[in-house]
Amino acid sequence: MSRVGECLCVVLTLGCLGTAAHAAEHITLRNGFDLFCDHREANGEKVRLYVDAAGSSFLEVDASDIVSAEKVDWPAPVATGAPKATAVGAPMAGAAEKLSEADLQPMLTTAGTTYNVDADLLASVVRAESGGHARAVSRAGAQGLMQLMPGTANDLGVADSFAPTENIRGGTAYLDALLKRYNDNLALALAAYNAGPAAVDHWHGIPPYRETRAYVARVIREYNRRYALRHPAELRSAVTR
Repeated sequence: MSRVGECLCVVLTLGCLGTAAHAAEHITLRNGFDLFCDHREANGEKVRLYVDAAGSSFLEVDASDIVSAEKVDWPAPVATGAPKATAVGAPMAGAAEKLSEADLQPMLTTAGTTYNVDADLLASVVRAESGGHARAVSRAGAQGLMQLMPGTANDLGVADSFAPTENIRGGTAYLDALLKRYNDNLALALAAYNAGPAAVDHWHGIPPYRETRAYVARVIREYNRRYALRHPAELRSAVTR
């Protein structure tokens, strides 16, 4: 099992990241991880941490697991570290149809094995970044399946960001480096992948950018979905602990 797959309970916890733009609570849990939720509700010794104002989705934790809670008003992004815009479902003009799951899986598996990153996580990133379009280009200039900026691609030795195998190898190497940098904290690594490590370091956590928080939540939800399909019994055990 990859090191990311071993952190299932962390992924479940951080899946509570909200996407609303108004004030929220910044909560630190006993396991050392941070999350942002719209509001919370006490229920005996349990506390429900709600993702949205409507209360349609929540995570329930022991009250004793909450180390601190702070009201947060999201400030505007700083000039450095602004999130890159992704290009989901937006291939370049004249590009071929998007790659299928069957096309992507061998490349994701090979890259995941090389860098010890779960292939399901890589598939989740590809889905969020490009929707599987090998020639996708974002407004910010990020390219290919895993939306590599030209400078990042150059640093990773990626000569052609539109070559699927090369792009996935480079994107996986970059994600692996971010996971190592943030001690396998998946949410921070994903935030850095979207907004840049400088932004994560500046805010000492997930930056308060709506796009970045939505991106992290979207990738983690998709990863949870894929993981649950492969490990339903393990997932149920993690949720009930």
